[in-house]
Amino acid sequence: MRILHTSDWHLGQRLVNLERTEEHQCFLDWLLQTIEQEQVEVLLMSGDVFDTGAPSNTALKQYYSFLTRVCSTCCRHIIITGGNHDSVSTLNAPKELLDCLHIKVVGGATDNLLDELIELHDAQGRLQLVVCAVPFLRDRDVRLSVAGETYEEREQRIKQGIAAHYQAFVPHLQPYKAQQVPVVAMGHLFAAGGTASDSEKEIHVGNLGQIGADQFPAEFDYVALGHLHRPQQVNKTHHIRYSGSPIPLSFSEVTDKKLVYILDFEDGKLAGLRELEVPYSRKLIRIKGALDKVKQQLAVYDNSGYSLIAWAEVQVELETPLPDLNQQLEEVLKLKPEIEMLIHRPPVIQLQRQTLEQQVEQEADLHTLREKDVFLKRCESVYPDGDHQELLATFSELLELMGQGKES
Repeated sequence: MRILHTSDWHLGQRLVNLERTEEHQCFLDWLLQTIEQEQVEVLLMSGDVFDTGAPSNTALKQYYSFLTRVCSTCCRHIIITGGNHDSVSTLNAPKELLDCLHIKVVGGATDNLLDELIELHDAQGRLQLVVCAVPFLRDRDVRLSVAGETYEEREQRIKQGIAAHYQAFVPHLQPYKAQQVPVVAMGHLFAAGGTASDSEKEIHVGNLGQIGADQFPAEFDYVALGHLHRPQQVNKTHHIRYSGSPIPLSFSEVTDKKLVYILDFEDGKLAGLRELEVPYSRKLIRIKGALDKVKQQLAVYDNSGYSLIAWAEVQVELETPLPDLNQQLEEVLKLKPEIEMLIHRPPVIQLQRQTLEQQVEQEADLHTLREKDVFLKRCESVYPDGDHQELLATFSELLELMGQGKES
C-alpha cells in the first residue's frame, strides 16, 4: 500500500495581508497530479488544514473542491486530522457525508479513543493498514488543571498526558500486529528536538508538551506528524517525521525545501520512504545590506522559474538616515514588475549613531510581531531582570482560550 504524508496547508493564510490562494491552488493541483502519477492509495493530512478557526469561503471552497477531485483518482482513502489552527466543529461538520466518500476526518479528540482508530481495506475488502488518527490534543484533552501547580509540574503533566494518549492505543493494536498489519500514527504536536521557523503558533501552552521520539510506542511503523513547517526527522528517527508546510508561510522559510513523503508498505513493514519536493510557484526573497547592494540585488533578480511574482522583504543598512530611501527603492521596483515589496523593514543605522527612538523604531514592525512578541517586550521593559516563563505560559493559555471562544 502506498501512502502520501502531508500537513500544514494553512489554507486561507495571508502574508502581510495578501492572500496565498494562488500558491495554495498551485500546490493542490500539483498534489492531485502527484497522487495520480505515484498511484497513491492513502492520503494522510496531519493537521492545520486551515490557517484560522473561521476560514474564508474561498478557503473552504478550495478544500472541498480538492477533496471532490481526489475522489475521482486512484486514491482510495483520505484521513484528515485537526491541527491547533483548525476549528474542530468546522472540520467535523461534513464528517458523515465525507465518510461516504472514504474520507475520514478527526477534527478533535473525543471521549472514545477508538474514534481515532481507523482500519483501511483494499478493493477486495482485505485489511491493509491501521491508522491511529490523533488530532491536535488541546490542554483540556491531556491534563486536568491543578490549582497552584508550578510551571515545571504543568509541563510534566502535559507531556505525560500526550504520551499516555498514544500508549492507550497499544492494547488495541496487538491483534493487528499479530496479523502483520502495519500501523501508522498521526499527530499534530511539537516533538522534542524539532526545529521550528518563526511562523508556528505555540501549542500546549508555550510548547510545553514536547515529547521525545522514544515516547511513541514501538508498535507504530510510521508516525506522520504536523505542526513544524520545516520537513524533518524527529531526533534522527527514520520513521517519525514532519512533512512540513507545502508553501513557505513566512520569510523565515525562504530557504526551506518543501516536500511530501511517499511511503510504501509491504508484508506488514515500511519497505520504502521517499521525499518528493513541492515546486515553488512564488519565490519569497529576503534582501538586507547597504543601499547599493540592495538595489543591485533587486535589479538583477530573475523570476523566470516561477509562475507568480516574487514577494520581497527588504532592509537597508545605513550610516545616517536617508529621507528619500523609499523613493529610491520604488524607482528600482518600477523596472521590476515581477517583484512586489511586501515588507520594508525600518533601516538599520550604525549603533553608535542611533538615538533611542531609532532603535525602538528599528525593532517595531507590527506586521511581523506576534501577540506573544508584543507581550514579551512589555515583560522585558517592566521586569528587565525577571524570569518571564510563568507569565508567558499564562499568556499563551489565555490566547488559546480566546481562540477557542472565537470558534464556538
